[in-house]
Amino acid sequence: MPISSRAALLVIDVQNDFIPGGQLPVPEGDLIVPLINRLGRQFKQVIIAQDWHPPGHASFASSHPGRKPYDVIQLPYGEQTLWPEHCVRATPGAEFHAELDLPHAQLIIRKGCNPDIDSYSAFLEADRTTTTGLAGYLKERGIDTVYMVGLALDFCVMFSALDARAAGFNAFVVMDACRAIDLDGSLAAAIDRMQVAGVGLIPSTEILGSCG
Repeated sequence: MPISSRAALLVIDVQNDFIPGGQLPVPEGDLIVPLINRLGRQFKQVIIAQDWHPPGHASFASSHPGRKPYDVIQLPYGEQTLWPEHCVRATPGAEFHAELDLPHAQLIIRKGCNPDIDSYSAFLEADRTTTTGLAGYLKERGIDTVYMVGLALDFCVMFSALDARAAGFNAFVVMDACRAIDLDGSLAAAIDRMQVAGVGLIPSTEILGSCG
């Protein structure tokens, strides 16, 4: 499938803490990196999203005495799953996987920077009102279609895809270039939500061809 000049690849959170051996590992998260590199070479426009939390972030279980990772609490903006400390800014865990090779990427968009608000989506923070500026950047560049890859499929990839659709973009998730946490059925729920929202769920062969 030829890639339109009005399409962009959004690479989500391929960072050390989400790779096996990190603080919040996504199973097989390292295995998608070579495929993401190959996909990246098909796009003129590549954007990389990066979790970039300050120490003591509100989404960390350690910030809430008596709570443990994966507990669910209420924060001022709504329900929040608590996570192990991860992707703390300027730490090795927040760095991109060493083999991620996208030298032509023109934008790194950092999210989760507000200490009081989590941000799964590369477009909109968890309060659902604070934007990251990504939608405006894409529209200024004449982009109308966004392909998404990365980690984790059932959280940051899903929310980015839903928000891309809500912002008026055509949205596709390259399924074999993602991996999921699958926390209590979150993968099946994510697939349902994306399909209902009109997100295309495609294999990488639709971009690379059968020999990709």
